[in-house]
Amino acid sequence: MKLHDSGLFKQLAYINGEWVSASETLPVHNPATGKVIAHIPMLGASEVRTAIKAAESAFKSWRAKTAAERSTLLRKWYRLILDNQEDLAVLMTAEQGKQLTESRGEVGYGASFIEWYAEEAKRAYGDLIPAAKSSQRIMVTREPVGVVAAITPWNFPNAMIARKVAPALAAGCTIVIKPSELTPLSAFAMAELAQRAGIPAGVINIVTGDAREVGAELTGSSIVRKLSFTGSTAVGKLLMKQCADSVKKVSLELGGNAPFIVFDDADIEQAVQGAIASKYRNSGQTCICMNRLFVQDGIYDEFIQKFSEAVAKLTLGPGLDGEFNQGPLINEAALNKTKDFVEDALAKKGRLLTGGRAHSLGGLFYEPTVLADASMEMKCYQDEIFGPVAPVFRFHYEEDVINMANDTRYGLAAYFYANDLSRVFRVAEALEYGMVAVNEGVLSTEVAPFGGVKESGIGREGSKYGLDEYLEMKYVLLGGINAP
Repeated sequence: MKLHDSGLFKQLAYINGEWVSASETLPVHNPATGKVIAHIPMLGASEVRTAIKAAESAFKSWRAKTAAERSTLLRKWYRLILDNQEDLAVLMTAEQGKQLTESRGEVGYGASFIEWYAEEAKRAYGDLIPAAKSSQRIMVTREPVGVVAAITPWNFPNAMIARKVAPALAAGCTIVIKPSELTPLSAFAMAELAQRAGIPAGVINIVTGDAREVGAELTGSSIVRKLSFTGSTAVGKLLMKQCADSVKKVSLELGGNAPFIVFDDADIEQAVQGAIASKYRNSGQTCICMNRLFVQDGIYDEFIQKFSEAVAKLTLGPGLDGEFNQGPLINEAALNKTKDFVEDALAKKGRLLTGGRAHSLGGLFYEPTVLADASMEMKCYQDEIFGPVAPVFRFHYEEDVINMANDTRYGLAAYFYANDLSRVFRVAEALEYGMVAVNEGVLSTEVAPFGGVKESGIGREGSKYGLDEYLEMKYVLLGGINAP
């Protein structure tokens, strides 16, 4: 890794404004090369409790700052992130494997949340409610929930932190972050920049270690009043159970099984490009990736031909070695899971149009794959692929595809392409998902609420609604007020 600022490369946890080591460490690998690029501390329960206490100690003074003061510090942090965008992108590509262009985009995307909440901090409005008696006044105020725990995933190691930390700090909360042990370097670099921006000690803390041990401390602590987690549905359910004993406020952004529907009145070229953007970004390793591609039978053959031809042109390679369309998968388990999905589909009469095997580069690289004639019996119909594989299902009637799209326990994101205005409204309203994109393959933005329904999670991140996740409402009744 060649960084302009070597001070951004950290291999230490961050607690109460200090960089912390441990006797035991864990290696961090570059998934494109398999080489060890760092060793991070394996902290235990004692260090996690220290981080929680630091956040508790910092909370009183942080919440006492005015919204404008917190906004100023967040803006400084935002500016420093953009000033160091290239270094942050290099770190991310090295530890996560995504292409450098994608990493640059993620850093900018993450920074946009910090800028947004720097401004939104000043808009945590309350209300004055007309009272039933002339001698009373009713006030509703919004106050920070307290110490927050954030557990973030490996697929977006910068943006998922920014999307949680920015509204928490804007609201007046302090935070303890547990990043993925696969991609901790982005988190450490962001903490370094937060320190340079002047964000006080204890306001942001980053701990690394065994996921179960750290998670148990964060969820078991009565000091922590809120948990925000992005990851698998299975782990989210476990954390939710662990939070129940202390009745924490919980935000969960969990798994997805996104349908991507192409109706016969759609612009096929536009739909092909949208499907590629939705499916193959980050090598298919996003929770809102298109998982099931449904194409109406009137255009099915034309679509799969154009789609598979476009996918076959995608290039693969290490993100730090040049400009490619796709990088490696994150680890061996992800590669084996991808292979299993393809083998299952082919065994159940799926038709391979392109890809379908490990790439000649070896390692964790897998060819972008398109499977035609997909069926409901295949694993990919109900399970999240999380790899560069697109199964294409044929449908005839609008009602049928709505039923198939909704036939899942997930409800995060959905996409469809159509030009008939009546159909656009009907389908958008019928899809049981927290987010729906029409004639677009990418929908994430800081100005809109991100989140799902059903087993895809609870709560929203981004937009004005995201600030509410870190605030509690307080009702104050003022009596004894007599008119003159």
